[in-house]
Amino acid sequence: MTEATREMKTMEEEEEAEAEIEMWKYIYGFAEMAAVKCGIELGIADVMESHGGPITLSALSSSLGCPPSGLNRVMRFLVSRRIFKEVATSQGDTGYQQTPMSRRLMTSGGDGMAAFVLLESSPVMLAPWHGLSARVLGKGNSTFEAAHGDDIWGYAAKNPDHSKLINDAMASNARRVVPAMVNDCPEVFDGVSTLVDVGGGNGTALRTLVKACPWIRGINFDLPHVVATAPKCNGVEHVGGNMFDSVPKADAVFIMKVLHDWGDEKCIKILEKCREAIPEDKGKVIIVEAVIEDDDDPQGDDQKLKDVKLMVDMVMMAHTTTGKERTFKEWDYVLLNAGFSRYTIKPIRNIVQSMIEAYP
Repeated sequence: MTEATREMKTMEEEEEAEAEIEMWKYIYGFAEMAAVKCGIELGIADVMESHGGPITLSALSSSLGCPPSGLNRVMRFLVSRRIFKEVATSQGDTGYQQTPMSRRLMTSGGDGMAAFVLLESSPVMLAPWHGLSARVLGKGNSTFEAAHGDDIWGYAAKNPDHSKLINDAMASNARRVVPAMVNDCPEVFDGVSTLVDVGGGNGTALRTLVKACPWIRGINFDLPHVVATAPKCNGVEHVGGNMFDSVPKADAVFIMKVLHDWGDEKCIKILEKCREAIPEDKGKVIIVEAVIEDDDDPQGDDQKLKDVKLMVDMVMMAHTTTGKERTFKEWDYVLLNAGFSRYTIKPIRNIVQSMIEAYP
């Protein structure tokens, strides 16, 4: 056996050993989501934030009202995932401390993501994943409909608790994305007096926008059962309706994380209704959605951000009938077919979604 052959065999053996270890992460991958959900439900991050410094296992278990043995195992796991950090307390004992990740698991605070975890880890949203292969094979209805007898929107209309999970998750997303967008691209809202948010849920995005841009009068537009529970807000009017029928008139339309729920045909229909709602001469549609970039794009995403976009595309396969995350070419197709003459795409720093401005 030559030296080159021996080296190749050694590399193959190392790859096999690495594959063996890597596969266990997929076999037990659900444990990460389950442990994070457990942490949210127990309120670990909230208690630690209130404590104001490193907290011992004993003090944490006392505050949470749970035995230390089980809590110790959960914390050991979450520390290994760098969600919490182990540090020494002022008395020299081992304690736990918050991290940027754990603060996103708080149920209070502007940049929390706990609502998203609770939505995606709910039994309702997990059940459709078991039918993903059937979706790929094109067998029967969507995986969500196969699991629950209705699509996600029909199910939410009949189940207020699940509707609230969706609205809370969308609101948490709005509290993070809208300030980042206003920060990065403040000129987007210059000259806009009226703005309609299509699929605006409980109005969190518009409330945030109107606060940052007080010259804007907002129209929060969503299904009647959604806006019925939206809190009142100065400068924001809640309007119920169906975006496939018509969209309220305004200087500009804002639509965030809605179009990825639909295939090209319905996406084009929604965009056409949005275009009809704005002035031909100075109107625009502001779209906040992920854009999957080509692998050979030198200015493309870093791999972690792209991984998130690809994961969300899998979520669209599991939870919607025809929804998908789109590439540059796919966005070009739906925008031009909806009658827009031009558009621009700008990334939003540290955010999965980009901002697309489309003009009649």
